[in-house]
Amino acid sequence: MLLELSDVHVHYGQVEALKGVSLDVDQGEIVTLIGGNGAGKTTTLKTISGLRPVTRGSIRFEGAELVGVPAHRLVAMGISQAPEGRGIFPGMSVMENLEMGAYTRAGDKAAFARNLDRVFELFPRLAERRRQPGGTLSGGEQQMVAIGRALMADPRLLLLDEPSMGLAPKLVAQIFAIVEEINRQGTTVLLVEQNAAQALRRADRAYVLETGRVVKTAAADELLDDETVKAAYLGGDVGSAS
Repeated sequence: MLLELSDVHVHYGQVEALKGVSLDVDQGEIVTLIGGNGAGKTTTLKTISGLRPVTRGSIRFEGAELVGVPAHRLVAMGISQAPEGRGIFPGMSVMENLEMGAYTRAGDKAAFARNLDRVFELFPRLAERRRQPGGTLSGGEQQMVAIGRALMADPRLLLLDEPSMGLAPKLVAQIFAIVEEINRQGTTVLLVEQNAAQALRRADRAYVLETGRVVKTAAADELLDDETVKAAYLGGDVGSAS
């Protein structure tokens, strides 16, 4: 087991955002979390990343307990996140943003070059824009920077939070194709995505969250055919991917 959450509780002040979440991710999988706004999807990723403290419960990565480990240490251990809203540094160039993602590899020039080559192969547009300020890029290009920056740490587990948010349909298909390629290259992916139909088409397994609890889990293709899931999250859009 690569990642395992057991009975995880998280609070924002007096509000309990996660109410005993348990889930697991095996090496090599794409696992997606789906649910409505306020279900706890982003909080789950932030908690795994060390950005939200755990009130109760356990998070283990490759058998090591993560609760209480600082966020920067988790990156060095092999967990990277491309956050909701992209979170790139707008005044810095594309190259400088990517360099920020490689800070845990400082001094390892060979690893830096290898990871940069991988990012530019996945996102040729970033190679063309390497000197351009991040804030002047299109939304799709900024999303590429956010994912590329996370990959510069050479993670074993990539956390993706709403990678298709605000993108045109053609770019959505492109981003999801790249997520699949990242996974084929050996990186395990835990995906939070409002576009549940697209996420389920790409994932191996899925968890459905409602108000901070896991209410359903199954193989992704099973959830695509689940009438309750269709009604709540798919809006009838279960056709083949573009």
